[in-house]
Amino acid sequence: MKKKWLIWVILVALTGIYIFFAAPNLNPLYPDGGFFWAVLITIYLAVGLLMNLGVSIKDLFHTHVSVEGLKQKRANKLSLIAIGIVWILYILANVISAPLFNYKAYRDQMDTPVVKEFSSDVQVLDLDQIPVVDKDLARILADRKLGEKPSLGSQVVLGEPTIQNVNGELIWAVPLHHSGFFKWLFNMDGAAGYIVVSATNPQDVRYVEDHKIKIQPDSYLLFDLERRARFSKGLFTGMVDYSFELNDEGEPYWVVSTYHNRWLYSLKEADGVILVNASTGESQRYALEDVPDWVDRVQPEDFIMEQIDNKGEYVKGVFNFSNSGKFRTSPGDAIVYNDGKCYLFTGVTSVGVDQSTIGFYMVDMVTKEASMYQISGATENAAMESAEGKVQDLGYQSTFPLILNVDGQPTYFMTLKDNAGLIKKYAFVSVQDFMLVGVGDTMDAAMKDYRSVVQSQEGSTGIVDEVGETQEISGVIDRIASELSGGSTVYLFTLQGDEAGTIYRGAASLSSELALTQSGDEVSLQLVPSGDKVVEIIEFDNMAIPN
Repeated sequence: MKKKWLIWVILVALTGIYIFFAAPNLNPLYPDGGFFWAVLITIYLAVGLLMNLGVSIKDLFHTHVSVEGLKQKRANKLSLIAIGIVWILYILANVISAPLFNYKAYRDQMDTPVVKEFSSDVQVLDLDQIPVVDKDLARILADRKLGEKPSLGSQVVLGEPTIQNVNGELIWAVPLHHSGFFKWLFNMDGAAGYIVVSATNPQDVRYVEDHKIKIQPDSYLLFDLERRARFSKGLFTGMVDYSFELNDEGEPYWVVSTYHNRWLYSLKEADGVILVNASTGESQRYALEDVPDWVDRVQPEDFIMEQIDNKGEYVKGVFNFSNSGKFRTSPGDAIVYNDGKCYLFTGVTSVGVDQSTIGFYMVDMVTKEASMYQISGATENAAMESAEGKVQDLGYQSTFPLILNVDGQPTYFMTLKDNAGLIKKYAFVSVQDFMLVGVGDTMDAAMKDYRSVVQSQEGSTGIVDEVGETQEISGVIDRIASELSGGSTVYLFTLQGDEAGTIYRGAASLSSELALTQSGDEVSLQLVPSGDKVVEIIEFDNMAIPN
């Protein structure tokens, strides 16, 4: 009897140790939780069966089975039946969760998007506000910054960069993690801060040491992020997408998305977040409607992409072998910011069509509100190939493109990088005609080249008419100044008598006369009217300077 109790005590202890270190979801309404309980029940009942085996063997050598033996046989039979029922229920739940049994739930998980006009809904960005630093480059720049502090570089490693908007500035936040067990053991107050990389200016990289990173992924004991989130607020819920974000005061947090299943073991639906303070370990759970304003992302990217694909796959049911009306997301997606909000932007294509889109989805990363822009054009991959084709002799590789509003039209923007991952050129590609490509050493030069290419196609394409006719104006310079933008000189000036206070902007490469221009000079300009406060010019002529 004592041996049996000892076995059960050891088993319970081992179970507790496993739960602490593995931090599993204990809710059987999730597939991982259901599997955990099915295995655990099987182990406990199997141990009971083995312990009862001694009584059954004794009865083999007796003519009459003892009362105890009968009880044990009955218990063994019930244990086997219970094990069978547990696994049957688990397997059945997985099977019934398939689309065959409820395709409408798969199709309708993503609400029908609101169809919007691209030019009026998507914000026009100044060239110096375009995010040119992608995730890979952010990691390279952060690593260089870390290398400036040799003593620090031996203590920590870089975590996963996360793009976010902090007080109106688009940045990549890169946490620092302990580089090993002994580094953690002797620095349990946390790793030495984080690195901020501007998403719009590769030269702007900052090391922030005011906030230590105490809670980290793949750390030890309750300093481990998943373990801390699970045992504080998430023991019986689904958790996914651990992202590093800063609040408006620059304080670091881990944002852990929580979710439930809308149909048995399938259709994951984000329903809130667990915020874990990376410096103190304090945590708080928020429902979707109560998430703090500074949190940029609640909806995991893969959730959204899967839901859009399901909407397209089951648009006419499960047995749609002709693929009628089906659509799917194009390979890849981008995180974009529009009017201060974070969105997932992805193209959608008809099933069977690889190089053209039928439109674009823009999904709010907090509320999951979806908008669709019905624009026929090139996919992101086709645009990347087109941009790389312009510099094929140099062998540069394109980053995954962002989609921008350029003169009222959807335009892909990407950087072209060398084998070291450094930006060498910039490119703009028309969504509606991916043969229209502008490339330059600076964004200003690339934009000028792109607009020139688009305008040269007048008569052969309809794009120029949609962008709008160029306008030629003349006037006298009131004020003029220069600034450095993206590594190139840009001139900004105003004209006398302009009540609207328009600021005209042009790269130094546009005209050598810009550098010689001063207040009082009469000039002639060409531009594409956009209604913005700052207007890009596409031609410049100083009448005071002889040609």
